Amino acid sequence: MANVQVIQRHAHLAGAVKLEFVNGREGRLAKATLTAISNQYRGSGEDREERAVAVQWTLWGKQAEHAAEYLGKGSHVNVVGRLHNTQYQDGDGREVYGMAFTVEDIDYLDSKAESEARRSRSAQEPQSPQPATA
Repeated sequence: MANVQVIQRHAHLAGAVKLEFVNGREGRLAKATLTAISNQYRGSGEDREERAVAVQWTLWGKQAEHAAEYLGKGSHVNVVGRLHNTQYQDGDGREVYGMAFTVEDIDYLDSKAESEARRSRSAQEPQSPQPATA
């Protein structure tokens, strides 16, 4: 199966890294999802247009655990990975086709001080209340 390499440079995270653990072939495995946004520019001068491109990436294993620990909303990263086709059946039994992005390499662009400041700010932000369940 052929894969397409995708590079997203100087992106920032749209939100927190979502970490979960799934059952893999060799036991529990960390899986993380992050959404990176890059700004693309077209034209020059007054005709210059800016367009934001958001890509949702999946990370696996230790790479996922490290991203969840050190990255937060607004973190700056370079991401290199692969794009591949996905296929599954929805709840009605219909075939659903899509694309998935899997991280192969991620560079953390923020300094340690910037990263720690961002984490302390996000820890101080009020958490949204969870709806009550009956």
